[in-house]
Amino acid sequence: MAEVGEVKGEAKEVKKIATRTAYGKALVELGKVNPNVVVLDADLAKSTKSGDFMKAFPDRFFEMGIAEQDMIGTAAGLAAAGKIPFASTFAVFAAGRVFDQVRQAVGYTKLNVKIGATHAGVTVGEDGASHQSVEDIALMRSIPNMTVIVPADAVETQKAVFAAAEYYGPVYLRMGREEVPVLFDEDYRFEIGKAVMLRDGKDVTIIACGVMVAPALEASEELSREGISARVLNMHTVKPIDREAIETAAKETGAIVTAEEHNIMGGFGSAVAEVVVSTLPVPVEMVGIKDVFGQSGKPAELLEYYGLTSGNIVEAARRAIARKAGKASPARSRRSRRQ
Repeated sequence: MAEVGEVKGEAKEVKKIATRTAYGKALVELGKVNPNVVVLDADLAKSTKSGDFMKAFPDRFFEMGIAEQDMIGTAAGLAAAGKIPFASTFAVFAAGRVFDQVRQAVGYTKLNVKIGATHAGVTVGEDGASHQSVEDIALMRSIPNMTVIVPADAVETQKAVFAAAEYYGPVYLRMGREEVPVLFDEDYRFEIGKAVMLRDGKDVTIIACGVMVAPALEASEELSREGISARVLNMHTVKPIDREAIETAAKETGAIVTAEEHNIMGGFGSAVAEVVVSTLPVPVEMVGIKDVFGQSGKPAELLEYYGLTSGNIVEAARRAIARKAGKASPARSRRSRRQ
């Protein structure tokens, strides 16, 4: 586990940048220093922001059209030829539509393909359930040899893109459509497989990834006003997960809350729970989507509806602490019961 991260401030006080925007900028910067980097897209370059790379390096950009399976196969071929391909599309296509190609041509062969998946989760908003991928973490982490990274902000996204390029092997990068708070400074250190402690605490540990990291920090602040000391871990790498950080949190705080913008079935919370039950069983409460599809709506309203807010994390922390103490869990809120 890395040292305590340098958080720039509370979410409401900092600027916001979409991780997909940071992805596009990072690809351009990476292309300047690594001539082996190539980028592919499936008719979504404007949305995934890979179009930035197309403008900077048109001879190293491949527009594959609406043919995501072909894109993954082509990326595998480029990787076999020594290139470092970043195949870009929406998460619902990057994990679902191309699962067979990713499994057979990338995971099984352990080729050096990077999958840049944007528009993940319910914060896709008005596009609705058909485009709101809430299963992609579960799908991708089930593939042997696949590394799964879910950056929390723009800075971490840029660092993750460079780290993915330096790492040899398949990588799935999960990013969002909406702007999210910028939490880290440029000197922030990112390392694949190493969680970052953003805030220390002794009563409960909140482990979050992606867009849920900022709400986790807000929840920690609210809990502190109640006299509850909550540790916050940014688990940007879902696979390989930082087992040591989880085991330490279980030992030192005795209660864990996970937070993800994804189905809790097989997702990030499941990955954390797998470590906990096999090492040091403690109460684990999961904040995430409760085995349902998304729906059309404004991102903020959907986060509220599906129980993905700092308030939901606070409630989960109270339940986990009550379980640790052997007390009856407080009643779930009306928002939580909707699920």
